[in-house]
Amino acid sequence: MKVRIDIPSQTLRLFGEDSACIRCYAVSTARKGPGEQKGSYQTPRGKHVIRARIGTGMPLGTAFRGRRPTGEVWTPEVGAADPERDWILTRILWLSGQEPGRNRLGEVDTMQRYIYIHGTPDTQPMGVPLSIGCIRMRNREVAELFDLVSVGTPVEIIG
Repeated sequence: MKVRIDIPSQTLRLFGEDSACIRCYAVSTARKGPGEQKGSYQTPRGKHVIRARIGTGMPLGTAFRGRRPTGEVWTPEVGAADPERDWILTRILWLSGQEPGRNRLGEVDTMQRYIYIHGTPDTQPMGVPLSIGCIRMRNREVAELFDLVSVGTPVEIIG
């Protein structure tokens, strides 16, 4: 398996062992575009791997803070009570850069920036860059992707 995220087209594609595309999802990357610098709120490019899978077995819409479930399950009413919150929902695929000086170590470390592929409220648009660095997906789709990948799966972010 291999994941390719294309920032210009706002898509995530999952490729099987035979290099055939087996899934394609609309995503939402950073509002501020691509970039690797800490504090930039941009989506880092280059070669990554899935470092950790968080949320196994949790219900769709489970909210996370600091990679831990908060006990909340997102609903429109819960979301309305905290409209400015950057909701991290359902599953987390935590990314780690593989290119020292580009997206690993120092001021450009993807893992230390807490860059994830994660679920977001279904009221949020996909195909439009709106995140603060992470790759957002629909909850059902991130749960499906989560079940298809493992720790160590390569993730390439282009753009």
